[in-house]
Amino acid sequence: MTCLIRISMHRTFRPALWLALAFACIHSALGELPSVRFDRLAPIGAAAGTTVEVEVAGADIDDVKSLLFDHPGFRAEFVKDGRFRVSVAADVPAGTYDVRLVGRFGVSNPRLFAVSHGLKDVPETEPNNEPSSAQAIDVNSAVSGTSDGNGEDVFRFTAKQGQRITLTCQAGKLDSLLDANLSLTSATGQLLAGSSDYFGRDPFIDFVAPADGDYRVSIYDLSYRGGFPYRLLVSDRPHVENVFPRAVEAGKPVELLALGRNLGPTARPSGWQLNGLVLDETRIAITPPADLLAVGAFRFLESPTDHTVLPTAATCTVTGYQWQPNLGGWPADAQTLVVTDTAITLEAEPNDAREQPQPIKLPAVVSGRFDRPRDADWFELEVPENGPYSFDVYCERIAGRGDPYLVVVDDQGNRVGELDDYGHRINAFDGHLRDPAGAVNLSAGKKYRVLVQDRYSRGGARYQYVLSVRKPAPDFYVAVIHSQNPGPGGTTIWKGGAAYLDVIIHQRDGYGGPVTITAEGLPPGLHATPTTIAQNTRGTLVLWADENAPDWTGTIRLMAEGRRGDAVFRREVRPYTRVWNDPSLNSSRPTRELAVAIRERAPYSLQFAQPIVDAKAGQKLELVLRAKRLWPDFKDKVVLQALALPGGMQMSNAEIAAASTETNVTITLGPGTSSGDYTLAVQAQAQVAFNKDPNAANRPNTLVTLPSEPITIRVVGSSP
Repeated sequence: MTCLIRISMHRTFRPALWLALAFACIHSALGELPSVRFDRLAPIGAAAGTTVEVEVAGADIDDVKSLLFDHPGFRAEFVKDGRFRVSVAADVPAGTYDVRLVGRFGVSNPRLFAVSHGLKDVPETEPNNEPSSAQAIDVNSAVSGTSDGNGEDVFRFTAKQGQRITLTCQAGKLDSLLDANLSLTSATGQLLAGSSDYFGRDPFIDFVAPADGDYRVSIYDLSYRGGFPYRLLVSDRPHVENVFPRAVEAGKPVELLALGRNLGPTARPSGWQLNGLVLDETRIAITPPADLLAVGAFRFLESPTDHTVLPTAATCTVTGYQWQPNLGGWPADAQTLVVTDTAITLEAEPNDAREQPQPIKLPAVVSGRFDRPRDADWFELEVPENGPYSFDVYCERIAGRGDPYLVVVDDQGNRVGELDDYGHRINAFDGHLRDPAGAVNLSAGKKYRVLVQDRYSRGGARYQYVLSVRKPAPDFYVAVIHSQNPGPGGTTIWKGGAAYLDVIIHQRDGYGGPVTITAEGLPPGLHATPTTIAQNTRGTLVLWADENAPDWTGTIRLMAEGRRGDAVFRREVRPYTRVWNDPSLNSSRPTRELAVAIRERAPYSLQFAQPIVDAKAGQKLELVLRAKRLWPDFKDKVVLQALALPGGMQMSNAEIAAASTETNVTITLGPGTSSGDYTLAVQAQAQVAFNKDPNAANRPNTLVTLPSEPITIRVVGSSP
């Protein structure tokens, strides 16, 4: 559910926002029409039931007077000087939420805002750069701070002997570039603990106070950069490290074993340790939702940004959800669970030798763990028929912390298959994983043994995985991400014009059929034709707006349809966003909603004379493409290029001459092009005189890149 908040925006910011200003310079150099970009939010969290003042920064933020949250429990009002008062309702669940800027030039990319329960919000107060000037805080506080460049931030709290306290610095988890380091010392300066990369790039310390007294925690950036926000949590509330099993059967009650710290009166010491401290354990009964499998969905409470040191699209190939334990009345850390229609098998030791495998029956879903360093988990199975069998290991996708690989050997010990990393990496979309996935051909009546092991022989309480073995069930996962390069942006359509989303498809178990994407919830004046992508991992979805469409900001939903023989099935299309503006960093994460805006008139638009054409494989098509020049003074030529054409198709570069309104576009279909529908578009670039001020005399040329409205090519047979 979406909540639109009306606020005002101040256009000047403190020196600490130097990074956002640098981003704005990069954006200007690209020359495209303005697009709202959200670079920085501070602070990046608040407690439920409280109000906090926030500051925002970005590019093309003209007349930004609204914020778009992905939960209705947020309210905001203008204060002054770029500061806004955001209120969080008491019933907003603990987790992370997207907030976007909304202004004259549309809707921005999102930034994350954390909501906590049971913690007191504390703003960082300078000077606090030395132990002697450490800022006093209480246990169960959440400190909102900003990195100090060459300095560090020091905080002091009082603990009792035996009190178990966790310290977490949330930065990368919340879209901040801070690469934080934590160190904990006694009042006399004795170093007690330190941490850097624990949850992705974010540090975490778990300690038991050796005596009553004061303790100090300091934060600094690994590269001593300043201006990056963070949220320091100092707590003795329940902290769940993970749960077991990590795979559950849809709609079936199950008991999970939670491992962590301060898990409440029902907890007891476990047999697991981390950093020399024994973890608590407690059992919790749950019933997973039954509706996720029907649409291949993944539901989350906390954006999965801490699976690795860079923001990742790791969960793009997971069907499941995040479950949040409630212990002693306090919500604990959300846990990612794989949801399946298969009964779960628990990995059981001893199975660390090829001669001593754990027997499993197909189809199998095994919830396992690398119990100790150099642990090797062996399984034995017998297959009922010849052919390919699909293997999946979920580890990074569930924040399992390992880098597993998988080997299959026959009953003579001969290696018949090995699987390792998997997933697509396309521009800023990073769905490439350390998880093995793929198919191995096996023979009926034979017994095979399967090895799952961490690439670096690590093990312990954190190194969980889920192994799936089954006959192939062709399926797919579909993701979309804003096409703007190189950095984050929103999806804004200029009236009369168009915009496109990059579509990324992960075919599962050899799915080779078409995938047709449709849009739901479009407002009046906004359009998207059903878009079919066949035999490809990438495509485009074009949205276009009427010239007279009203201004609009909101969210839309995309669904994908596929076929297995005569059966039709539907899957949710998952939206993603670029996180950082640095093109050298692949950085993407999921969002709950796909936000879209309609704004000012585009300088031109492009439409094919025939939106649907019939063709044969091997045929050369001459297609008429028409340009409508929507700005009266726009007369320049329009250069045309292919835009993510399906494999086997080629397009000759073309242009629409200055002052002209149409041209022919030649698309050649390869002789092996399969029958079916193919939806595609072309990309256009033109120099357009533009100034943000419509009354300005100086209107420098600006490169404007727009896609055409789509065309569907229906291929039947082959050309003579």
